[in-house]
Amino acid sequence: MTSDTVRAAQRAAAPWPYATLDVAALRAAGWQPTALREVVLKVHQRCNLACDYCYVYELADQSWKTRPAAMPDQVWRLALDRLAEHARRHELRSVRVVLHGGEPLLFGRERLAELAAAVHTTLPDTCRADIVMQTNGVRLDLPTIDMLHRHRIRVGVSVDGVQADHDRHRRTRSGRGSFAAVAAALELLGRPENRRVYGGILCTVAPGTDPIACYEQLLKFEPPAIDFLLPHANWDQPPARPGGNETAYADWLIAVFDHWYTADPAPDVQIRLFEDVMRLVFGAGSSSEQVGLSPSGMLVVESDGSYEQVDALKSAYEGACATGLDVWHDDFDAVLADPGMIARQIGVRALSPTCLRCPLHQVCGAGHYAHRYRRGEGFHNPSVYCADLAKLINHVHTRLAADVRRLVS
Repeated sequence: MTSDTVRAAQRAAAPWPYATLDVAALRAAGWQPTALREVVLKVHQRCNLACDYCYVYELADQSWKTRPAAMPDQVWRLALDRLAEHARRHELRSVRVVLHGGEPLLFGRERLAELAAAVHTTLPDTCRADIVMQTNGVRLDLPTIDMLHRHRIRVGVSVDGVQADHDRHRRTRSGRGSFAAVAAALELLGRPENRRVYGGILCTVAPGTDPIACYEQLLKFEPPAIDFLLPHANWDQPPARPGGNETAYADWLIAVFDHWYTADPAPDVQIRLFEDVMRLVFGAGSSSEQVGLSPSGMLVVESDGSYEQVDALKSAYEGACATGLDVWHDDFDAVLADPGMIARQIGVRALSPTCLRCPLHQVCGAGHYAHRYRRGEGFHNPSVYCADLAKLINHVHTRLAADVRRLVS
């Protein structure tokens, strides 16, 4: 599909930013794109689990069905060449390469090792490569962990709290829960000799479950970091709200925040969403796309070599991630001219009038870009989690303000 065809489809499905963003005016005003510093390689399109909330397989975009199951060697080698070229052009000192899927361990241990070795040899000597992998953990064993050590790959594991809650959603294709296998993998990563490759845990927020039980279960796995993610939803496909509670997600997160923030002694675990909100309240930047206005510098390379925006956009509509560009014909700089990429780099200029009137917009940043989508309007809206984000941010601000007053009084 050509870029013109892609753009025409996007203009019809999401007028903003594809039809109404004035890129020429932005450049005339002095805006310059931010170089790409994170590349997600979709090394395997299939998965050995069938999670009922998965944005890749269960939501709007089903393009995975037409792509190669495994990324051909020529694709990832070309992608690394493009990344090296981009690093030289922009004099990047570090980049992050994410091995993703589907389930990346289906790509095979030896092929992952070959790819990781090529990352370090392809990039210029002046650019450090951080290689990470996100896995469901089911196939994570000692030989694989040994490979991670040898090739300096950190691994994050997805787990959704206690066994009953995890197994309700994260099942094998035969319907069996995956918690036991994931817990065994996390026990291996928690051993002192393996801590160096343990990146942390990713957990999807689930109102209707016990937030403290979830958090304490995750702590038992001794992760260095926890990422709590809001389920991918938008104004056309809104998130479930048990009991009709308009701030159910905030209430869940606030319970965990208070437990984490007041613990004595403080747990030795980073929680990125909370730390991002705290930094933003004090005027600093964010490290994720969930909150804040920091420009996105991330690109996805699909298994067929297509360049795509953040793949969470698959939850919005068919083709929402597409750029019409690919590793065969286009360098990474070409992606920086894509209106969708630009909209995720221009910060406050991408916010809707509703957001700009809100005193929290510098902290909230309208939330995750994918969560703003509404048919006929595109992404020029507040987050579908607007009320949740406001309640969480105000709660964190109140706690921090009280502690600051105590310190200076």
